[in-house]
Amino acid sequence: MIRLAPLLLCGLLLCGCRYNFIPVIPAPVQVALPLKVTQASLQRQGELLVVSARVDGPMPPDYLSVVWFAGDRELGRDSRYLDAQHRDAEFELKAATKADYRAMLLYGGTLLRQLDLRETDSLK
Repeated sequence: MIRLAPLLLCGLLLCGCRYNFIPVIPAPVQVALPLKVTQASLQRQGELLVVSARVDGPMPPDYLSVVWFAGDRELGRDSRYLDAQHRDAEFELKAATKADYRAMLLYGGTLLRQLDLRETDSLK
């Protein structure tokens, strides 16, 4: 009985030791990368404003939309259907006057990118 007492005491003390725990190896984390616009540009070609965009990442088939603005005023909307095989889109808007234009790209209603074309010196 006297020989068991030190063993029981050591056993109780080692139960509280943090170094006797062997951690469980966690399961690998599943990473889902978001959909993103990798190439986008807003340029003037004569009287047309042209937005070119490429979408990369895992994507369910849906519409890539553009909303055109001149300053705070909305000029129009357009959309193209994209899927895994067709990831590029190009949009055009007739705009003869020079202004500060903005195009917002949305995929499935989620804003992905905003493009600006500053043609006037409105920052003064």
